[in-house]
Amino acid sequence: MPLLRKCGILCHPTSLPGRFGIGELGEHARRFLDFLAAAGQSIWQVLPLGPTGYGDSPYQPFSAFAGNHLLISLDQLIEEGLLSQEDVAWAAFPQNKVLYGPVIEFKDRVLRRSYQNYVRGGPQALQEEMGEFRERAKKWLDDYALFMALKGYFGGVAWINWEPDIALRQTSALEGWRDRLHEEVEYHCYLQFQFDRQWRKVRRYAHEVGISVMGDVPIFVGHDSADVWSHRELFWLDEKGNPTVVAGVPPDYFSPTGQLWGNPLYRWGLLERNNYAWWVDRLRAALAQVDVVRLDHFRGFGGYWEVPADEETAVNGRWVRGPGECFFQVVRSELGTLPFVAEDLGIISVDVAALREKFGLPGMGVLQFAFDSDAASPYLPHNHTEDSVIYTGTHDNDTTLGWYASVEESVRHRVRVYAGSDGSDINWAFIRMAMNSVARMAIIPLQDVLGLGSEARLNQPGREHGNWTWRYRLEMLRPELAGILLDMASVSGRWVAPGTELGDPSPTVLEYEEPEMDSAN
Repeated sequence: MPLLRKCGILCHPTSLPGRFGIGELGEHARRFLDFLAAAGQSIWQVLPLGPTGYGDSPYQPFSAFAGNHLLISLDQLIEEGLLSQEDVAWAAFPQNKVLYGPVIEFKDRVLRRSYQNYVRGGPQALQEEMGEFRERAKKWLDDYALFMALKGYFGGVAWINWEPDIALRQTSALEGWRDRLHEEVEYHCYLQFQFDRQWRKVRRYAHEVGISVMGDVPIFVGHDSADVWSHRELFWLDEKGNPTVVAGVPPDYFSPTGQLWGNPLYRWGLLERNNYAWWVDRLRAALAQVDVVRLDHFRGFGGYWEVPADEETAVNGRWVRGPGECFFQVVRSELGTLPFVAEDLGIISVDVAALREKFGLPGMGVLQFAFDSDAASPYLPHNHTEDSVIYTGTHDNDTTLGWYASVEESVRHRVRVYAGSDGSDINWAFIRMAMNSVARMAIIPLQDVLGLGSEARLNQPGREHGNWTWRYRLEMLRPELAGILLDMASVSGRWVAPGTELGDPSPTVLEYEEPEMDSAN
């Protein structure tokens, strides 16, 4: 019987250990995958892999297609002769968090040195590999590289504030600036090439040790991105490139003014007439990097909250119908499959639930949301369904220990009663509930496995600074933790020993004979 139940760990690559201030796609990525394999896990979930900008958020990248060059392994570049140990000499970085300012400055200096060495004498095989990458990435690479070169030239300001001719992509301006910034454009192409080849190695190693990678695609893109700059026609913008309407979330109990995200909104009608070509390209590119994609804010495909761009809050918005079934029919036709997980947390209407079910996409559940209401909560394990992915918490939640310490005693009491715990090991109680859930997939943030508190929280929505910085230290991945997880995965049917299979729980089929007929006296 094939193994249908799976489990995995959520850990973004920036959180990996290493000596250069931020996680990288090298030795420590492979060590982490070794830990997952030893722990009986089959999934590594990561956040969006794009190049981060303001606030260092992976959910506001400068491109929906490019990779984050800060993740490039410098040790691999040293092994390949593109850097020396002297090139990377630098004051020690902290091991438990990312200091983005110093890391960005250091990595840019060192990566430029590696590019210069590549140009002066990179191996012929590497040059040929670069040519192959350019061909694969031709739909987006040139625009992205020019965008980043221009952003550097104009001091990092948003594209809307560049000189008008290039901000609005006049043909003569595009040609002139490409010539003027040729070397900088080539540098950014090189960074994407190195990210791509290193990530491919990491993913290939993951497959070798039996791990699939789950990625993340946010439905919206940032206004200050290569995507909007190079495809203004796909978004609701005015003649100067400013958004006319933006994305958000309506007011609710927790936020009386709603949430004003500010992302430009798609012109779905135009996208439909183009057979959703840009979106198909985006999802195809994502699935070239990962095996399964989590669709962030899935409800936006059914309907989304539209707010006029001049509003200061999200109060005066309206619900607008999304692309719905037509979108997923086209994507399935173009890609042949829909390996997606629907992030369906929050306000989920009947139509959005029906959309997810129609295309057989698993939804999500979060155990931290299960104990602030009554026994009907869909997040309580006795209400879980097989077609779902259960989390103890997500990247937006506090760690389980941090959450438990912050909630009211009445909530903690319900947790203890339900979990059969005295509260001393509540992170493991939550992990056990997730693993034993009927949900086909269980994902645990690494911080919960390590038993860490709020100091290890990755993101706190609404906080302007200090997010996305947490890193673990290598010694935290202790073998005994892998052993505990392996046992849990085994007894919950999420792992079986190599060469064995789970038993078949189907009822036995018996052949019955007809009873002899009694003769009547």
